[in-house]
Amino acid sequence: MPKTCSEAGAPLTRLQLHGPAMGTRWSVGCDAPAGMDHKALHAALQAAVAQVDAQMSPYKPDSDLLRLNRAPAGAWIDLPTEMLQVLARALEVCRLSGGAFEPAVGALVDAWGFGAARDAPDAQAIHAARAAHAAPRPPTHQALELDLPAGRARKHAPLQLDLCGIAKGYAVDRMCDMLQRHGVRHALAALDGELRALGPQADGAPWAVALESPLEGRRSAQGVIELQDLAVATSGDYRRFVRVGQTRLAHSMDGRRGAPVNNGVASVTVLAPNCMDADAWATALLVAGPGEGLALAQRLGLEALWLLRRGGALVQLGLGRFGGA
Repeated sequence: MPKTCSEAGAPLTRLQLHGPAMGTRWSVGCDAPAGMDHKALHAALQAAVAQVDAQMSPYKPDSDLLRLNRAPAGAWIDLPTEMLQVLARALEVCRLSGGAFEPAVGALVDAWGFGAARDAPDAQAIHAARAAHAAPRPPTHQALELDLPAGRARKHAPLQLDLCGIAKGYAVDRMCDMLQRHGVRHALAALDGELRALGPQADGAPWAVALESPLEGRRSAQGVIELQDLAVATSGDYRRFVRVGQTRLAHSMDGRRGAPVNNGVASVTVLAPNCMDADAWATALLVAGPGEGLALAQRLGLEALWLLRRGGALVQLGLGRFGGA
């Protein structure tokens, strides 16, 4: 039976909603007005996530992302407003991070077995993808031109884009937009390792979120963080990976090396006002590594927690609210 409480005399009901999305599942816990149409809210949340997937999936042949990837350099391509917003932020984080966050790694992702093309590394494909990625061209934030007022984009060089490092965070933000449109002021929305809180819980308590321990094969909590009007995202090497001999290669791609991340960082967790930023910066800091990533986060004032693999143990390094780590 749903939990009930009240706000300014109006009864609220605790709802737990969830559904499939983007190869995983979304979930929402919220304190909603008792008379709300729960089915309509669920349908709206499912539609919001499905729209992001339809536009930005590297697995759906008819997605807007793959349509842009297939387009020849120099051709303007009409794109949805939502995707242009994500592309704009992806290019900005790419620029600010010096390429640690790199949206133009689609060919590398496929070649190393993490995309739609194959499920294991292919030496020939890796060589071709590395050569194409290393070919002289402007930086990605210059090689992809966005015309936001006209709703279009064009490539000035061959690019195969992949938005998996930012799209799930954006999908969480879209869920939060939908919750607010339905009058929900107290909610926790989640999609995989990306979460965002709207306000506190109705009783005034913050939302408690477990930070996952980067242990292979099982899930346990490394700690707990309390969220209120705040988003959190984690990127790590422990959920999706391939093994090459005795080496475990994480799914996050370092475009500067043309290879998966392999820098001793088990995970990076980032706090931000919105989940799109938290998602993108968690990816960027994971790729950048503990040295460059720490300097980058300090320069930009990011709040982040690194879990580093050191001699069979985990070492914590934190900034901002994670500074006591």
